[in-house]
Amino acid sequence: MAVIILATGSYFLLPLFNRAPAQDVSLPGIVTAIEAGQVETLTVRGDSLIATKFDGTRLGSRKESNISTVEALQILGASPEALRTLPIKVENPSFGFAGLFGLLLTVVPLLLVGYIMFRFARQMQGGGLFGGIGRSTPRVLSSAAAKDQKMNMSVVTFDDVAGADQAKLELQEVVEFLRESDKFVKLGARIPKGVLMAGVPGTGKTLMAKAVAGEAGVPFFSISGSEFVEMFVGVGASRVRDLFKRAREQAPAIVFVDEIDAVGRRRGIGLGGGNDEREQTLNQILVEMDGFGTDTNVIVIAATNRPDVLDPALLRPGRFDRKVILDRPDIDARAAILRVHTRGKPLGPYVGIADLAKLTPGFVGADLENLVNEAAILAARRNLSLIGQPEFQDAMERIVAGPERKGRIISQHEREVVAYHESGHAVVMHNLENSDPVHKVSIISRGMALGYTMPLPERDRYLRSKEAFEDELVGLLGGRAAEEIIFNRITTGAADDLERATELARSMITRYGFSEALGLRTFGQVQGNPYLGNLGETPNYGEEMSRRIDQEISQILDTAYQRAKNIIIQQKDRLENLAKTLLDIETVERPQFEALMA
Repeated sequence: MAVIILATGSYFLLPLFNRAPAQDVSLPGIVTAIEAGQVETLTVRGDSLIATKFDGTRLGSRKESNISTVEALQILGASPEALRTLPIKVENPSFGFAGLFGLLLTVVPLLLVGYIMFRFARQMQGGGLFGGIGRSTPRVLSSAAAKDQKMNMSVVTFDDVAGADQAKLELQEVVEFLRESDKFVKLGARIPKGVLMAGVPGTGKTLMAKAVAGEAGVPFFSISGSEFVEMFVGVGASRVRDLFKRAREQAPAIVFVDEIDAVGRRRGIGLGGGNDEREQTLNQILVEMDGFGTDTNVIVIAATNRPDVLDPALLRPGRFDRKVILDRPDIDARAAILRVHTRGKPLGPYVGIADLAKLTPGFVGADLENLVNEAAILAARRNLSLIGQPEFQDAMERIVAGPERKGRIISQHEREVVAYHESGHAVVMHNLENSDPVHKVSIISRGMALGYTMPLPERDRYLRSKEAFEDELVGLLGGRAAEEIIFNRITTGAADDLERATELARSMITRYGFSEALGLRTFGQVQGNPYLGNLGETPNYGEEMSRRIDQEISQILDTAYQRAKNIIIQQKDRLENLAKTLLDIETVERPQFEALMA
């Protein structure tokens, strides 16, 4: 197209550039030159007059469009004898720049439309709706090809996934089937066609799927559930067909669908009347999975955080007939994960992996990886050559409570209030039988908090008793009780504590059945919509029961608050010692805290 435009412009413009430019004069000036016998020829192009002198000089002017050239010259004083001997040449009007611009306005859009149609036809030849919109775009990782070609691509194996031994054991069968499928087929065995991995975010579902592909040495097709759905009807189903077709061509292979709940939610309860794009995509996934034979070495692995919202047809035998749960790691699993993430990093001599595992209850794999990374960043900022235990401690507190804010300036009185508030939490927790040990108390601001008290459990717990919940409520209200007893006034510092205590008391009554007055039942049910998300809790009880629930919550909180005040009164000396220590050194670690409490 560019060549055509260049050739056209050259054809019309080169003649213009080869001519000498004409000097603009008035029409009487040309008449004067004619009468003086200086004009060799007179060229007429429409309304333009160009007089060429004998010395080669060119004079240009224009006349009125409603009169001829001779008449115009005679009116201005040109004699008939001079005009009779003057050679006059009449030419077609010059194309010029204006004409070229008009031509471009006509030709360029036509050429552009032709180019678009050409590209559109080429894409349609490649298949897919609207030039490839209906084709899937998965990320394809081939560990076998990487090994053969010695490519710089890291192959993930089970050695890189720690803290999920049970999930590895269940997925080992999938690896063996992909490696030696003939052994299973000869015996008539059917390997699970689909594996659903469920767990909270950050537990390593995607990493585990990559490890399966790495162990088996097969192509790994990774795609997100949201990538199937587009604004065009039928695109999702087309992409599903294309994805499974490509996987079958490279079998044995693994198809990994991340966040499958984006298209796999329960059908028939949405707004589309059963014919919306998401349900069509889900129907196509069901058809493709059920169409596999026992000799097709393609296994589908899906990951989700919400297995409860998936359509039952996805979970039946023949589709996702194996469910692998990746739960939060326990202390031994956290230690194993930390060993993987600290591999190759320069650790200080006093860093203990077991101690770090105890320091991080509730952390998942992604949190532990972030912990190690934050500790390395802190060590680099402090110009250290090794990552020490203080860096890991500060990184953990940064993740849990937020970054340190030493620049926040507060008055001395507010500083004292914060010190006694945090001391109240710590002293009350220390004197409760079912409370976790206090690991650290600080009045250094972190995040939005002016201070914090950090209890850490000695071991992982999976069941909690009513007494443990009651003691937790007392510990949450210890700061408010200390403020009231020491200063005879209360502040807004306990706002977050009160919110957490109220929610915990409500859960004790409405979810766990810990209320003797209300009996063994739950109250309220969560309602949701596949399009609008969680719509909140819908009461399944009347107004009278709602009033009794509120009364029970108030009674539980009042009882806990009175217990906290009693402990503060009994341990007032220790409370004041701890508060004064915090005002001096700002942070008290566990050994020093236990010494003060002794």
